[in-house]
Amino acid sequence: MALSFTLRHPLAAPAPATKRAVLVTGASGNIGSYFAENCGERYRLRLMVRDPGDGAEIAKHGEIVTGAVTDLEQLKQLCNGVDTVLHLAAAASPSSTWDEILPANIVGTYNVLVAAKAAGCRRVIYASSIHAVSGYPADVQVKTSDPTNPGDLYGVSKCFGEALSRYFAEKESLSVIALRIGAFQPLETAQQEENIGLLDAFVSPRDLTQLITKCIDAEHLQFAVFNGLSNNRFKRLDISDARELVGYEPQDDFAEEHPQLEPTELAEDIRAHSKADSSQKSGIREDLH
Repeated sequence: MALSFTLRHPLAAPAPATKRAVLVTGASGNIGSYFAENCGERYRLRLMVRDPGDGAEIAKHGEIVTGAVTDLEQLKQLCNGVDTVLHLAAAASPSSTWDEILPANIVGTYNVLVAAKAAGCRRVIYASSIHAVSGYPADVQVKTSDPTNPGDLYGVSKCFGEALSRYFAEKESLSVIALRIGAFQPLETAQQEENIGLLDAFVSPRDLTQLITKCIDAEHLQFAVFNGLSNNRFKRLDISDARELVGYEPQDDFAEEHPQLEPTELAEDIRAHSKADSSQKSGIREDLH
């Protein structure tokens, strides 16, 4: 069962006559900058960065604003007139200390949700992480209906964010969708043998951007947690609910891209496991189409 629920009286609303206004926190990061470059025509983007200089490369794709997620009053102002907040800003390293995590991931996430609600935003897309469930054994494929199981303090902070998101969806009537984002890397990284560790957790920029846009545009969801991976034959996380509820159709598969230009022993082993994976029906090796 997917971890989601819908509006009590959902309406099949038509596409908005004007572009949705989207505030992106952490807009100068890898995910935010790719989203800005590829969605500047689709949405009216308000791109939040900590330093004015951080927004130089993405300035042509939207309005650059400076701010910090630790400043609640500033966030309330930046959320005015916004339809959706894409909350990416965080202390993003799994090795982050508690002193780094507390202001950015705990206080910052609370502030974003409070500000979005106070400003009348329709939805928040919360960037959770695969680390919210990284405590599970490697041979267990995790569904969104499984309990969270973080493997580090960074993952703990993402579990907090998911729980707080659900609270705001249920108690404060703010639509929130949490995305457990995998290893966000250019597809070209799959062609390097040393990156074999990304095999089961990879998400390509174009696939994650597609998932984000589908979550922004979905009309019927009040709350959901989706696993954000590409269409990898080896899947650490189950993506079937994202397919079903928002029509996510990932295009990339890490196993298909990993060394195939030359018939190396490693490449042949990967292909052999990929073929075997297609016929298995359970666990991390399951091919979920």
